[in-house]
Amino acid sequence: MHTIQEPNETWQDNVIESIVDFAKSDDGAMVHVGKLARAVDEPYAMQKMVDLLSQNPQAKKAFQECKILGDIDLQKLYSLPSNTLGYAFAKHMLDRGLKPLKSDVSTADDEVHFLGIHIKETHDIWHVVIGADTDIQGEIQLEAFYVSQLYATRFWLALIVKNLLKSTINDIEASTQYMDAITKGWLMGKQAKSLFGINWDELWEHPLEEVRADLNIVFPNI
Repeated sequence: MHTIQEPNETWQDNVIESIVDFAKSDDGAMVHVGKLARAVDEPYAMQKMVDLLSQNPQAKKAFQECKILGDIDLQKLYSLPSNTLGYAFAKHMLDRGLKPLKSDVSTADDEVHFLGIHIKETHDIWHVVIGADTDIQGEIQLEAFYVSQLYATRFWLALIVKNLLKSTINDIEASTQYMDAITKGWLMGKQAKSLFGINWDELWEHPLEEVRADLNIVFPNI
């Protein structure tokens, strides 16, 4: 049984150090993402997230099946009609030179393991569905969407704090855009139906706007 992480001085120092180091680093420095994740690691929060998500029938079914998305053929999706989710996703990835994030395993050990795999595999799909680009503002928007839809883990909150700190240190003029991105992602996440647990490979051929409408994806006027 996981228990709540009780902050102590050493733990707090490690978290602060990882956030500050991240803020000083270049954008996209994945090594600092890993360092931050380890610093704020909290098994309790992951189990709490599973418990909360499982209240939704869609997520509960996903945890029961633990279906891993696996390989995605971008070229095949790119050949779909231009109004489809699959085409939009493929174009989003190919235009930016990105490859779909995928798990190194074919099966999940348990619900918490599946949670991490599913979030990783669907990260870029969520980018497309909520209309968030892969620049800093887009990532912040998605981070706020995650917090709104899933659970306010210290990791995602720390990512948002990192970007605000980075703006404070390097580019205070960007703070307005960052706050708008947080607000936009938070509001969209609150209004939308749950995106967790969707079998996206069954929706590739569906029109993107139809998918967004079904999920109540509403773009705030910000």
